Amino acid sequence: MLSSVLRSSRAIQVNIEIMRAFVRLRQMLQANAELARKLAALEKKYDAQFKIVFDAIRQLMAPETKPKRRIGFRGE
Repeated sequence: MLSSVLRSSRAIQVNIEIMRAFVRLRQMLQANAELARKLAALEKKYDAQFKIVFDAIRQLMAPETKPKRRIGFRGE
């Protein structure tokens, strides 16, 4: 927000890079959704012998979930 309010050349460049990052993020999410649709179509086309392969690919496509750290005092 601040980079769009300031009028320096550096603030303008930062604002442009922020917009480019959001565009890349949107493209990556769209590509992942398209890949999931194609995988679902392939899964319908082939029989159960490839189920292991499709499950492995879905597992690789899933975002990593890291356990959240608890913040604050821990009384014992």
